[in-house]
Amino acid sequence: MNLLRKILFPFAILYGLITSIRNFLFDKGILKSYFFDLPVIAVGNLSVGGTGKTPQIEYLIRLLSDTYKISTLSRGYKRQSKGFILAQATSNAATIGDEPFQFFQKFPSIQVAVDADRKNGIEHLLSLSEKPEVILLDDAFQHRKIKAGFYILLTSYGDLYSDDCMLPTGNLRESRDGAKRADIIIVTKCPPALSPEKQNAIKNKLNLAENQELYFTFIAYDTFIYGENRKKNVSEIRTASKVLVAGIAKPKPFFSYLQDSTDVCLSFPDHHHFTDKDILDIKNSAQNNIIITTEKDYVRLKGSLPSEQLFYLPIQSSFLSGSDDFDKTIMKYVGTSTRNG
Repeated sequence: MNLLRKILFPFAILYGLITSIRNFLFDKGILKSYFFDLPVIAVGNLSVGGTGKTPQIEYLIRLLSDTYKISTLSRGYKRQSKGFILAQATSNAATIGDEPFQFFQKFPSIQVAVDADRKNGIEHLLSLSEKPEVILLDDAFQHRKIKAGFYILLTSYGDLYSDDCMLPTGNLRESRDGAKRADIIIVTKCPPALSPEKQNAIKNKLNLAENQELYFTFIAYDTFIYGENRKKNVSEIRTASKVLVAGIAKPKPFFSYLQDSTDVCLSFPDHHHFTDKDILDIKNSAQNNIIITTEKDYVRLKGSLPSEQLFYLPIQSSFLSGSDDFDKTIMKYVGTSTRNG
């Protein structure tokens, strides 16, 4: 904890008090939560940024979309638009946000919507001629105005909420007690060989309720990088000179997976809007070498950099164990809620 964060500790106490009062008012029904008569799954975290919500949402899309009509609803962080927008052919990262646009491009069979007001967003989705059967709420754990039917809470292996403090001293958006609202807790970004003993130690640290399920996942990197209508094997390009570009919260693992000693690594803030100067700097750094970025950044860089040079590396969320149990829990909730509806 750096000195400035220590100095701001009184503000962390105040912020914690405000969020606790807010949660108390929702818990007691003094502030109203709205429930919708279809399966709504909220994925989120207690801390700010970098827990792997996007690959987890994509996992749920793959799990559910063959059986149900799926809609994702995000706020569209840093988009250059307001209100409810349903993604369509004219949409791009600027109008709906980079992560929703990524969903839209990868999963053409689903509906992708954005709205900072999740209640308004769900009402719009349910007014469509083709209504969704399941709604996935992206980054909505603190959006108490909606009472989701199922909550998935993510916490990073290297930054567990149980070890963290409230903003601005730490990174928590609300008290650790907020974890009690989760049906499932997933420790993300684990080492792939995390031992059962260490998993059990984390389980004891998180102090789960009896009704909560705990899972451990890791980030699985693709063995190929992809460009416009082509791909290259990672093993073939790892030792080649290249430029790696990342505008994500925690880029170190991305760089480490691809980096060679001769590579240039350019790091930008999460959800960064690439300026003309940024594009020029990337081009100058790359010269004639390939440029590899994250999938989220690719949707914003595509069209601004030479297509023959630009590639992205996909990732997926993979379970260390228990994926079948996780799938069964989700399918049981969705199936039961759909029948009840």
